[in-house]
Order: sequence, then structure tokens, then C-alpha cells
Amino acid sequence: MRENDSKRTRGAKWEKPPSEPSAARSCLEEDCRREILRRAAREKEISDEGLYAVIDQVLAETAKDRYLSLADRGPLRQRLFDAFRRLDILQELLEDETITEIMVNGHQDIFVERSGRVFRWERGFENRQKLEDVIQQIVARVNRVVNESAPIVDARLPDGSRVNVVLPPVALGGPALTIRKFSQTPVTMEQLIGWNSIGSQPAAFLETLVRARYNIFISGGTGSGKTTFLNALSQFIPDDERVITIEDSAELRLVEQPDLIRMETRTGSGDTAISIRQLIRCSLRMNPDRIIVGEVRGEEALDMLQAMNTGHDGSLSTGHANSPSDMLMRLATMVLMGAELPLAAINAQIASAIDILIHLGKLRDGSRKIVSIMEVGSNEGGTISLNPIYEFEETGVDAQGRIRGQWRRKNRLANVHKLALAGLPNPL
Repeated sequence: MRENDSKRTRGAKWEKPPSEPSAARSCLEEDCRREILRRAAREKEISDEGLYAVIDQVLAETAKDRYLSLADRGPLRQRLFDAFRRLDILQELLEDETITEIMVNGHQDIFVERSGRVFRWERGFENRQKLEDVIQQIVARVNRVVNESAPIVDARLPDGSRVNVVLPPVALGGPALTIRKFSQTPVTMEQLIGWNSIGSQPAAFLETLVRARYNIFISGGTGSGKTTFLNALSQFIPDDERVITIEDSAELRLVEQPDLIRMETRTGSGDTAISIRQLIRCSLRMNPDRIIVGEVRGEEALDMLQAMNTGHDGSLSTGHANSPSDMLMRLATMVLMGAELPLAAINAQIASAIDILIHLGKLRDGSRKIVSIMEVGSNEGGTISLNPIYEFEETGVDAQGRIRGQWRRKNRLANVHKLALAGLPNPL
């Protein structure tokens, strides 16, 4: 649910980015890189300052034999440093704030998404080994492992950007690397209102529910903006509460929460692996006021529901589903992965644990919006009832093809017990 998540356009003819290096410049850069590598290899360890000194020395010597303008020298100096200490040629794309996604299809084919459109980048890695070195550098930072035996991994960059890696033999065309960049500053609810992803009235309603410690679950399809919205919603948590976040890859950024513990799973085999389920159980012994689970995908749903039902009100989580009713069915299926319980008992636990279900959708114009806000009711006759509070209704399409609409209030909130305990008025 990012500002640049407008219409995503793909076509047979790929558009070039604003700038691209010439063949001559690429050749010069590669020659410099080899010479820097030769000189730096003489020392066991070299600091950043020492590496810059070697780069400056090589550039000065190169400029005696080849034309190298001062305007070109500065960017070349930084690119050479990035090749040794950062993410090589990808660093330029990571620092471009207009780019929202980087897609590497083998070492020669790199595509980027900018303002909702996809471009083919004219640069590429020198060889497959260079790309694999960058991949290993990324996963090592977050204690992940990826190789031919375990060729798929999810990771993150230090700024929170989401990374997915697929290696051969699964990826037939060479290593595939996808980076979904996150904004340097977390998206706020005010920004989402400005982008027309949610209305001001539904946003104020949800703020009251978060403060009143309602258990809220966010559902939606892939790329619908669940993590972004969860992050925005968590900004309403009072700063005097102890919060624990649990994620596969740490993406949430509760920058204003002073009493915060962030936990992340660890892949591996046997005793080396640490699952979300283990982290949820661990968090219960850490005196949390709220537990935020980035996403539930399997048997950890049982532990999350039990935490919500045992005094940890105000907890938040997300899950993949095409509709609110589908999300409830998926939660029941996930619980069954962890325990053989009667379906009636599972539904009763879901209805008791979750108070509000928010569903997000990616509309046909590419925009992300809050589609519905549902109150989870009682479990009657084996079916959990849903009480629609707000729903997005389309009113038309503007001249640019963007969907217009408004959030209509459907019903009043039935469960006002937590509002009363928190001393807050009913916002509806």
C-alpha cells in the first residue's frame, strides 16, 4: 500500500531508465575494479577509509592514461566502493527513492519498478559469481542460509526491505533475487488517507479500537499492503505499553515504541531452526502487553489464538485470504495443522480471540484499499458470524482510470465491552 503502488504497467517494449552507462565507461570501471582488488588483496583487512584511499590512488593513475572528467570520477569512486563493501551495482538502485521493487532474473537481466511501471535496467552483473556473492552477503546479515540444498530463502536488508532469493536448480535461468523496497520512514495512517487507501472515519474508528485493546486481524491477497497497514495501525498503540513483534523477516518498524522487543525466526534443521510458534510461546514469558505476529501461515495460528484468549488483548496479526470469510476458514485449517481438535471448538476459539477482521484488496486499477472492516461475532451452528462495520463501495472511474468510491458505514459495533473498560466512547 505504497504511494507508488498505482497502476503497474507491463508491455512488450521495455522502457529504459533515465540514464545508462556507456560500453567504454563499463570497461574502464571493470579495469579499475580488477586493479583495486589486486591491491586490496595484499592486506588481510582493510578499513573503509583504506579502501577509499586505494580507489583514489587507482583513479588518479588511470586518469593519466585515459580521459576521466571530475564529474565522472565522483560517481565512479562510489560505484567501485559499493562493489566491494555494499551490494555492488544494486546499491545505486537501492538508493534511488523512486524505485519500489528490484527484480534480478539471472546476472544479466535486471528490472525495476518505478512509479508503478516496470523498466529494464541496462546494467548487469559481470558474471553469475558476482550476483551469488551479493546474495550470500544479504542472507548472511540476517543469519539465513541459501544453497543448492536449500535454494529458497526470505530475508531482509538493514533498512527493512523484503528480499526473496531462489537459486538453481529451482531457478532454471540462474539466481533470482527480488527486493521489495520499504520507505525510509514508516507509512502513517495520515498518508494512507491522503492516498485514498482508507477513509478518515474508518481510520478514526480503528484508532479507537487499537487504543481500547481490541484484537485485530488483517487479511488480504499477496501484495495487498497488509504489512504496511499493520505498521500504520500499530502506531496507535500507547507508548507506555510493552510490545513484542514476531516475524519471519523483520519488517515492522514501531519507531516510537520505547518498550519494544523484536524477534525473528531462524531457518535451519533440527535444533538450529526457530519457528514463529516457538517465538510466540517464548513471548508469553516476557510480560508483554501486546503481541504482534507479522503473518500466520500454519500451525502457529493456534498459539496466536491462545495468546489472544489468555489476557493479551490488543494483539495484531495478518494472513493471506481472498475475503474475510475465507480468512476464517483458513485460520481453522491452520489450527488443524497444529492440533487435532473438533472444528466447532476451533471456530469457538477463533470467535472468542479475534474481535475485528480488516480485509485489504488490490483493485483492478492497481490501487490498494481497505475493502471491509468486519466485527467477528459468535460461533453459531458451526459458522462464525461477521458484522460489517465499514465497506468500500465504488462510485465510478475518473479520467485516469482510477477507481473512485467511499467507505460506507453498515452497522454499529456490537461488542463495546472493551471500549467501556478503556473509558473510551463508542465512535459509531
